[in-house]
Amino acid sequence: MIELAKLTPQEVIKYPLISEDAVSLIESENKIVFIVDLKAGKRDIIQAIESLYEVEVEGINTVITSEGTKKAYVKLMPDFKAADLAIKLGIF
Repeated sequence: MIELAKLTPQEVIKYPLISEDAVSLIESENKIVFIVDLKAGKRDIIQAIESLYEVEVEGINTVITSEGTKKAYVKLMPDFKAADLAIKLGIF
């Protein structure tokens, strides 16, 4: 069995998604959307976000788009505000 090379957090998270829908999720549901590596699993994504951005993740949903990219919808713990993280990332 071939073991996959471990992805670094910088390789897992490609970039935050900036769209009207993504911004409305930040405001309404404390969620932030990232485009992530196709090979990254949910645990990899959670660990990468928590280590890169110093937040705690409550839950995550992923979807592979018709363009072949992988989106991660990341819900932050109530103690952390997605809007604060969005400001740090330059979305707002």
